Amino acid sequence: MDGIQVNTSALIIVVVYLVAMLVVGYFVGKLKIKNSKDYMVAGRRMGLFMVAFSLSANNIGGGSTTGLAQKAFGSWGLSAIWYVLAASIAMIPLAFLAPKIRKTMALTIPEVVGRRFGKVSAGFTAVLNILALFCLTASQIGAAGIVVNSLTGIPQNVCLLIAGIVVIAYTTLGGMIADQITDLVQFVIILIGLFITFLSVMKGVGGWQAMANKLPPVQMSFTKIGWVSIIGYIFNYFCTFLSGPEMVSRFESAKDEKTAKYASLLSGVLMAAMAFFPTALGLAALAFKDSIPNIAANGSNSLMAVTGAYAPTFITGLVSAAIISATMSSADSNLLCMSTMIMNDLFIPYSGKQFTEKQMVLATRLCNVICCCVAMLVSFLKISLVTMNTFAFAIRCAGPFAAYGLGLIIKNCSKNSGIISIITGTIGVVIWQILGKGNFYFGILPVVFGCAISVITFFIVNAIEINVMHKPSAPSPYLSDDEVAALIKHEEETHNV
Repeated sequence: MDGIQVNTSALIIVVVYLVAMLVVGYFVGKLKIKNSKDYMVAGRRMGLFMVAFSLSANNIGGGSTTGLAQKAFGSWGLSAIWYVLAASIAMIPLAFLAPKIRKTMALTIPEVVGRRFGKVSAGFTAVLNILALFCLTASQIGAAGIVVNSLTGIPQNVCLLIAGIVVIAYTTLGGMIADQITDLVQFVIILIGLFITFLSVMKGVGGWQAMANKLPPVQMSFTKIGWVSIIGYIFNYFCTFLSGPEMVSRFESAKDEKTAKYASLLSGVLMAAMAFFPTALGLAALAFKDSIPNIAANGSNSLMAVTGAYAPTFITGLVSAAIISATMSSADSNLLCMSTMIMNDLFIPYSGKQFTEKQMVLATRLCNVICCCVAMLVSFLKISLVTMNTFAFAIRCAGPFAAYGLGLIIKNCSKNSGIISIITGTIGVVIWQILGKGNFYFGILPVVFGCAISVITFFIVNAIEINVMHKPSAPSPYLSDDEVAALIKHEEETHNV
């Protein structure tokens, strides 16, 4: 009976949470969405806390909660904290590029790449990003479906369908504004839920020292994975964040450049605060695994198992909602970015069709539904979540990294440096992915290797074309003052209408 009670209470909390997300999407769609910029980038009106919490929630997915606990349970020990802490450190250098991202006044990464390096570069970048976002959306829906399945016993495919429908509903209705409101709520649930769970479990096992005494000293080493791996992960996160469409869309939604910068720094602090709790729970599960029923040998369910064993029923529901929050906060962002790119960077440029504001919002909403349905079908294949995530992050970042990142800061660069670096970076990451099977190969992650190849190629081609062949520099990625003023005036007039 106790097991049924825990699942029932947890399910009630999760259902209330899911219904609340749908309500937010409905009312935001009714009251706040007036034009396509409202829908895609929240009208560029979001403040410091909204952007910071949205960045944090987007970065904290299933891998940073259940996955982090599993790493601590396994060979990483306490040093598993670096899996998220490295991401928070990567937000520091990103903060100095955030104002430049916001300054472009663009909707997507391919749009900026296209301004500098042409339509082909933009199209190639869009295809890479869309392919990756399909995989990421499918993996997050899959992770949410697994949690619902564990709570209810409902067949997993039905749970995947439920998770996908909820993501479709509130993302399609409310767009970026609903996305950021729910992100704020989701991150608060994640942080508070895991904090309360940590306190409850520590009380149940007799405290931190009692746990530490049952573990080998090496498991309590803060740097067990080694500094090479730690630094590698910091570089990995910086590369994926800078060329990550869901990150860029948050900076573009900020009300000004200063807000974008400080939101990045605040997000780093928020993620650092979250990193400790799943790590500690994974260690607790390892220390007391012999007294925890139904814990997987590899610790894949260590977070939920240790919570169920040592925390009250309500806490089990809270942590279940936190895990679903973590997965859905990533799924909605990926879905909205994917639809925006399909419309803004592929359909409109290549079809030549023009839309009114209402038609653009309607078309993007329809695209959300279609894309999420396809992602749900992919999730039914039950491909490894780690495999899909690794492939997605690698393929979307390595190629466009130099064209987008360096394109923002280098004034004089040739047009061909962009497209060639995209191609070589993509080839490089695929080769390194195969050689290293998605892990470190000679101490280098595939994404870092691909980005390095992209950067090297960019500088070589640029030096040859600008300094030797004296070709003209590519156009600026930024709009002129007059263009910005005209855009703002148009958005204000459209919003008033």
